[in-house]
Amino acid sequence: MDLRCLYARGLELPHPLIAASAGTTEVLEKMRRCEEAGMSAVVMKTLFEEPAARKDPAPMFRTLQRRIGPARGTTFYTYEQGSHLDPQQFCEEIRKAREALDIKVIGSCACVSDEAWSEYPRLMEQAGADAIELNLSCPYSAHLTDNLAALPEFIEHATRIAREAVSIPLAAKMTPQMSSPPQMARLMERAGADAVVPFSRFPGLDIDIEAEAPLMHGGMAGHGGPWSLYYVLGWLWQIDQATDLPISSSGGVWQTDDLIKHLLCGADTVQLCTVLYIQGYQVAAAMLQGLRDWMEAKGYASLEDFRGKAGGRVLGMRQVERRQTVVAAIDPERCTSCGTCVRVCPHGAAKDVHEGPVSIVAEECSGCGLCVDLCPVTAIAMQPLPDGYRPRHRIASYYDVLSG
Repeated sequence: MDLRCLYARGLELPHPLIAASAGTTEVLEKMRRCEEAGMSAVVMKTLFEEPAARKDPAPMFRTLQRRIGPARGTTFYTYEQGSHLDPQQFCEEIRKAREALDIKVIGSCACVSDEAWSEYPRLMEQAGADAIELNLSCPYSAHLTDNLAALPEFIEHATRIAREAVSIPLAAKMTPQMSSPPQMARLMERAGADAVVPFSRFPGLDIDIEAEAPLMHGGMAGHGGPWSLYYVLGWLWQIDQATDLPISSSGGVWQTDDLIKHLLCGADTVQLCTVLYIQGYQVAAAMLQGLRDWMEAKGYASLEDFRGKAGGRVLGMRQVERRQTVVAAIDPERCTSCGTCVRVCPHGAAKDVHEGPVSIVAEECSGCGLCVDLCPVTAIAMQPLPDGYRPRHRIASYYDVLSG
């Protein structure tokens, strides 16, 4: 089975799993753990030009859980900034890693001055880095928080400077704080990037309501987790359509299914960050085996057999079929009369008859599917509408409107 892929033009990897830039990749011993877990490459924790970003406060991690009834969400809320190393120490870690490890070592930098955007990538190349990832997207960077309108100009300028400084592959990391990531990917390509990396963490803020102040260090923080998957996938397929560059995507990868979804939407490689903190480095091996098992079951011999396949099937607004074709039905043998569907049905189609199972008035059911997802005993399923049946909530399709 061929899992080979491109991180960037000129840098081929044996498989798509990469350890993203974070505390999990900062020094040789952590990079060694990534290799032992089966990663194909590591992106080192970012070297910042700003000295204040080289020292993290404590505590700097919170795993926030939100529970609302049966629903639960996990957010990894962090104020982890750049590497604690200075440029010379950082490059020494590159040298040691290249001598000790077989996997690819990718440097990462975030700068303020033009001089550093040129110097840091050049130093990393001289130290033996296989590629450079430009961190143009840190949630704490002043150019993001102070003047988002100037972001495109900043990204193009920094990318061009770094491109002129090095000959090894160069990737540009994207922030989720932009109105058009596909347009930004094209800009990065024109500026000389060899790959794009969507996305970094989201900037955010949480409040301690007893102290009436921000959590932890007292300011904004980055946050990520499984909830971010859908934002990333929503843009990923569009970025794939907009550029010919390899895409190394990041965000929301929590299990094998998430990895596969990234690939189906156009990713060439997939970076892991939050999941390594919460589940440990060993999750990479399980994901890779899950990918192989899925490919075998599907009959795929290589990643290129299916990469981007789902993205090419995304329908536009006018293509979506809007005829109601299904209606909810309750299995009376499974129903416990808990009343969940009665409470949540937006049309009041679920009726509590007080004795026995809940019933659904088919004519009032819109087929929305909410009750199916929320039923705690899976007693509800969607079934096809009978021939000739016209429910009360039928919505005409776009083609019905055109035909009058």
